Amino acid sequence: MSLAELLQYLVTGVTVGSVYGLVALGFTIIYNATGIINFAQGEFVVLGGLIFYSLYVAAHLPLVAALVLAVAAVALIGVLMERLTIRPLINSPVVTLIIITVGVSVLLRGAAKLIWGPEALPVPPFSGEHSLFVGSVAVHLQYLWVLGLTVLAVVGLRLFFDHTIVGKAMQACAINSEAAQLAGISVSRMVQGSFALSAALSALAGIVICPITLASYDGGALLALKGFCGTIIGGLGNGLGAVMGGVIIGILEKLGIGFAPQGYAGYQDAFAFVVLLLMLFIRPSGLFGRQRTEGI
Repeated sequence: MSLAELLQYLVTGVTVGSVYGLVALGFTIIYNATGIINFAQGEFVVLGGLIFYSLYVAAHLPLVAALVLAVAAVALIGVLMERLTIRPLINSPVVTLIIITVGVSVLLRGAAKLIWGPEALPVPPFSGEHSLFVGSVAVHLQYLWVLGLTVLAVVGLRLFFDHTIVGKAMQACAINSEAAQLAGISVSRMVQGSFALSAALSALAGIVICPITLASYDGGALLALKGFCGTIIGGLGNGLGAVMGGVIIGILEKLGIGFAPQGYAGYQDAFAFVVLLLMLFIRPSGLFGRQRTEGI
């Protein structure tokens, strides 16, 4: 493999890994608030892309308006999921709640197939089909959208948790929900807010990646699993670690394609799970693991 090819795989890996990182961050936010793993996270990504397709391509809304409305719509779906399926059984065992999220995932996938059909839907790149060339490495402009919006989302989330009352209240609930409730914080509202925030981040991931991968109803399960791998690698409960874990998964996945013997590149999806198994054996707490004491 030449240096140019290596750099090309790295650029692609960081781009795809940024999407995994946003999904992993969504996992972390809900885990910190409730202690459960939401396996419907991947469906939020899918719905973000599909709703954006309907608004941007079918309804011809401006890019920013379609993006904001799609993110808001999926955030509302996240709120409804928490209100209708999680809150009534919030005192149930964690395993029960995780199984509920799997059921919601199946329901959302079926609804997406019914509404948008089984075919993958093309979404045009936000800035056209042009690419920038750094030496011999091609950087598609859509990659810059992915990276830029991912950085903005992470920085914005950090500012939200550090400098807003609601963000600090969500962190207080993550640290000690009983103490937060005694201090007058509505834990149920903070949990609902965590679902909305998590769904919004995943929707953003689905929107920025759909011009590269197409918008399809059936990609959520794999995205959720890879995002979960990123969460484990980064350290369960560590938001910034989850983003880094997602990026690591993306890079290893693309490098695996480059270094794999001819005929084995089709096994790229297995690389993430091999890394996950190795991490669970070698360092179960993750690369950046710490105790669950912060919202991000």
